[in-house]
Amino acid sequence: MTLRLADLDREVQRSVADTRERVAALHAELPRNGLVVWTAGNVSERVAGADLFVIKPSGVSYDELDAASMVVCDLDGGKIEDGTADRLQPSSDTAAHAYVYRHMPEVGGVVHTHSPYAVAWAARAEPVPCVLTAMADEFGGDIPIGPFALIGDDSIGRGIVETLRGSRSPAVLMQNHGPFTVGKDARSAVKAAVMCEDVARTVHLSRQLGTPVPIAGPDIDRLHDRYQNVYGQRDERAEESHV
Repeated sequence: MTLRLADLDREVQRSVADTRERVAALHAELPRNGLVVWTAGNVSERVAGADLFVIKPSGVSYDELDAASMVVCDLDGGKIEDGTADRLQPSSDTAAHAYVYRHMPEVGGVVHTHSPYAVAWAARAEPVPCVLTAMADEFGGDIPIGPFALIGDDSIGRGIVETLRGSRSPAVLMQNHGPFTVGKDARSAVKAAVMCEDVARTVHLSRQLGTPVPIAGPDIDRLHDRYQNVYGQRDERAEESHV
């Protein structure tokens, strides 16, 4: 029996609607930052309070995307019928996203792009070395290479999970394919995708001048800890709740 959105709790339906709005808006960041061409790439986000996620439809151009066109799926990648996007099929990368959500419960957002510099490193099956403080901050070390995998089943998802479980990086370069990024939500995963392309480009340029100088491991640790735990604005409401 096909699960329909109308059969779900009203609170879950509201959560799905909010998630669709966010995911649709975040897709605009991919072409804006030069991370995709044509219809390539996708953003997804886990739905709070339910074993569901929202993802871009397959083969639809970015200027046609809106909240109503975002596809709702269960954590096995099965499409949830909802009366709005029923004619649309989810992204061809849906199985990979679903696998990540099933096996990494801390992940709330997944992004895949074909950004040129990151893809160039993936084509060489070469990690991007941690030679910039911005890399230490965001990725906690090298951006790792994941295994070669064919699209169509959860092979890509398995490669993402196996690689990122042993890394602090929110990004993995799947060999001969391109970057996938994860985050606590879709916005965090999009940020990681933007940063991944930025540092992939800068490190490539530095190699045209010579050999980049790696950052020492202890310094990477200190930079990463500061950026993740000190940098930015504090949540004063969270602090007040602990007073």
